[in-house]
Amino acid sequence: MARDPRYDILFEPVKIGPVTAKNRFYQVPHCNGQGYRDPSAVAKMRGNKAAGGWGVLCTEQAEIHHTSEITPFIELRLWDDRDIPQLQKMSDAIHAENALAGIELAYNGPNGSNLYTREVPLGPSHLPIATFYYDPVQARAMDLSDIRNLRRWHKNAAIRAKRAGFDIIYVYAAHGFSVIQHFLSRRYNTRTDEYGGSLENRMRLLREITEDTKDAVGDTAAVAVRIAVDELMGESGLHKAEVEDIIGRMAETPDLWDVTLSDWSNDSRTSRFTEEAAEEEFVRGIKKLTTKPVVGVGRFTSPDLMVRQVKSGILDLIGAARPSIADPFLPNKINEGRIDDIRECIGCNICVSGDMTMSPSRCTQNPAMGEEWRKGWHPEFIRLRESDARVLVVGGGPAGLEAARALGQRGYDVALAEAGTELGGRVARECRLPTLSAWGRVRDWRVGQINKMANVSVYLDSKLDADQVLEFGFEHVVVATGSNWRRDGVAHFHLAAMPNTGMPVLTPDDLMAGTKPKGKRVVLFDDDHYYMGGICAELLVKAGHQVTFVTPATEVSTWTRNTLEQDKIQAKLINMGVEIIVSHAVASAEAGGVALACTFTGRTMTLACDDLVLVTARLPQDHLYLDLKARESDWGDIKSVRGIGDCWAPSTIAAAVYAGRRYAEEFDAPDIGDAVPFKRELAELLP
Repeated sequence: MARDPRYDILFEPVKIGPVTAKNRFYQVPHCNGQGYRDPSAVAKMRGNKAAGGWGVLCTEQAEIHHTSEITPFIELRLWDDRDIPQLQKMSDAIHAENALAGIELAYNGPNGSNLYTREVPLGPSHLPIATFYYDPVQARAMDLSDIRNLRRWHKNAAIRAKRAGFDIIYVYAAHGFSVIQHFLSRRYNTRTDEYGGSLENRMRLLREITEDTKDAVGDTAAVAVRIAVDELMGESGLHKAEVEDIIGRMAETPDLWDVTLSDWSNDSRTSRFTEEAAEEEFVRGIKKLTTKPVVGVGRFTSPDLMVRQVKSGILDLIGAARPSIADPFLPNKINEGRIDDIRECIGCNICVSGDMTMSPSRCTQNPAMGEEWRKGWHPEFIRLRESDARVLVVGGGPAGLEAARALGQRGYDVALAEAGTELGGRVARECRLPTLSAWGRVRDWRVGQINKMANVSVYLDSKLDADQVLEFGFEHVVVATGSNWRRDGVAHFHLAAMPNTGMPVLTPDDLMAGTKPKGKRVVLFDDDHYYMGGICAELLVKAGHQVTFVTPATEVSTWTRNTLEQDKIQAKLINMGVEIIVSHAVASAEAGGVALACTFTGRTMTLACDDLVLVTARLPQDHLYLDLKARESDWGDIKSVRGIGDCWAPSTIAAAVYAGRRYAEEFDAPDIGDAVPFKRELAELLP
């Protein structure tokens, strides 16, 4: 198909100083949890995106000097010349697809405790380290010689980056991750010398490092400034008017302005809290301050919205991090007129959780993320079938849908049997909950792809038992029948059923099915610690109930720190009037109330309520799988029966999608026995 002319503007080249981007699709710097540990994996991931049509591909932050590192997080390093080869492998992969390579040079200063190097952190002022770990470490206020050193270190890193083949070199002043931003901030910069006080003084370091970088590499490489336009803290933090003043004063100094919100949790807000293009109000007007191109983000997945950003004079380049992870081939699909094939980001931030847990980033929509090099998975392609085997997939949730889709793409004849009257499984139910509508894209994209495949047949309202499966004659059976929330309280705190003598109990399954508590006062016990507890509390409040949220953790939804939304969830519940009791568990229940136990002291107290909602663990619905395995002697032509996804072990939606893709990838592959099923990058042994 041909490209829709409405989108021609997105494919116009954009001059960025001495280099030119072939189009307006710009993958901004983003972390991936692999960094210096897995350089080949990062290079392959970025190279795939370049093949997908992105005009510019940037690294995550690259630490420029050993005196500022952010262990335990795994980013890139450019400490000395020995780091150049692995970075050049990435730039070479990007250049091979006719795209520009950008690198984000970073000196974290007070954002890092230097746990690996044991160097004393440096910052504009004597202040504690500004990380959420509350490390008992302080940064030392930089003197003028420290500032001169930093300028030299940054210049040397820029020269190394150019030698490594990068076309765009970043000066980083955003997300609270850069000492340059700390110098800009009145909160962190209490200096009284020429680098503190007035705006002109506070921005001096930004100006000097930008000019140093231009002098060092500006003949053939572009210099970008990434700056936070607002910290959403009012006058106490950096705010738009002040940052506009900074940009106005330095308007023509860099070759590109990359504008963001700060901190990272504001710049990468989940779809629960923001819509697409949510940053538009903050970056509107920046282009009037400079003739240089401006790039910004907004979880852009709609081509029409991208076009509006350009035509309205808001942005020159369409920045993306998460959408480029969900669909590395998004630009090509727009260019080829395949809009319906775009695998849209759902804004769940499971990708962010990879970096936060120091593990390879995952993606709910794109199960190939993080597996491009180590398993050879491609975000768009998969090898063709190797036999005429027919496969029955039982269950149309995220695991079953992905298994059927990927097997169908390989060319196998697939029958997908769903017990209910709609596809999607848990996704279909959860996307109807408050703020989770975007998650329906997981179902919608897969259903759309399956509907194009003549070799995949879908049967709704088809609940199967073992006898029926055995009668069908399929050679391979995949059981993806999902899971159900437990109603006995078993999870992290209770490893055995919680005592209950008469208290009505509901689970998220009940609430999603429309069952409502009978009384006014509801205790919600969250021992799951992800998103479901907070959303169920919100649902109950909107239905008119008085909700007390109880959790054994020290805060609500504590795991969502990894998706950058814990503070927003807790603030929302407080603002909705939810009573929150932390560090307590529901020890027992009876008609009229529950007993709560302190997780530190064991002391108990009673709490009157009418109903108890348990958001605890889930049980796999593996009855069909177990029945089939127990009747292996009756299999006849059946060669394999596998359980996947929540039916095998309940986990995240991302894990279920991955399980479906993994089944399709490994189907008819040679048995590797006890071998490690992926490649690893091993460290060089030095004397």
